Amino acid sequence: MHAGSGRPYRNQVAALTTMHGKERVIAPVLNEGLGLVVEVIGGVNTDCFGTFSRDVERTGSQLDAARAKIAVGFERNAFARVGLASEGSFGPHPHIPFLPIGREFVVLVDRDKGLELIGQDSSPATNFGHARVSNLAEAVAFAERTGFPGHGVIVIGCDGDQPAPERILIKDFVLEATLHSAVLQAIGLCGSAFIEADMRAHRNPTRMDAIERAARDLVRRYISQCPACAWPGFDVTERVAGLPCAWCGGPTQEIQTEVLLCAQCTHCVARPATSETTADPGRCNDCNP
Repeated sequence: MHAGSGRPYRNQVAALTTMHGKERVIAPVLNEGLGLVVEVIGGVNTDCFGTFSRDVERTGSQLDAARAKIAVGFERNAFARVGLASEGSFGPHPHIPFLPIGREFVVLVDRDKGLELIGQDSSPATNFGHARVSNLAEAVAFAERTGFPGHGVIVIGCDGDQPAPERILIKDFVLEATLHSAVLQAIGLCGSAFIEADMRAHRNPTRMDAIERAARDLVRRYISQCPACAWPGFDVTERVAGLPCAWCGGPTQEIQTEVLLCAQCTHCVARPATSETTADPGRCNDCNP
């Protein structure tokens, strides 16, 4: 589970399909960690794979969208061995619904090796959010909480209680006066407006930090090699609960074991998930029902 030779792709080109400046955080990390020379595939409107502003629906999964971007990159650069793409998703936390969470993928495909690896970052450290506003003061307050103008915001029209980008959608402004004008225009047309954090990477430094963390996770996964066949990406695929309660000795829902699996040869290793041998009785359904 340790690194193989350093920078395994030394000076090899990787085609990154992006139009939102993600190379700024992905390229240095992958060059330092893997030796890749990241080249941006220009002239691709990646909004066609889906937008956060709802004007273009993402038809597949987050991973589907990243794979589609990589496929376009390979079409544009027939000589690149490695393709890269990043894709994010945002929504309520699965266990704490009032808390937003962002999930970033940075995907690497090596078409010579038949390898696909996914670096990930999931974190509540996001400014994802929106508000329905009926006056300028409410819109300005939301924009300030979001970090405007350093972080972008977008203004969307309304149809009843729902966002209606087909009625009006305004983005790419950085001046407060332009924000005021956009909000008043939407309210004038629709009676109220939705104002949202702009989740495009080049307008959201907080998201850019998460993409960098996902790129570092990709490097970590690549250099974690299978002890049996040295295939990259030997990593945890399952976490098994059952750490025994310190009082009664019965199984709890605390994670006891991590299972690592090789995608190439299916070599499997189980290891303790924690140095603790027992769980806090407060986590036991019998001792603390």
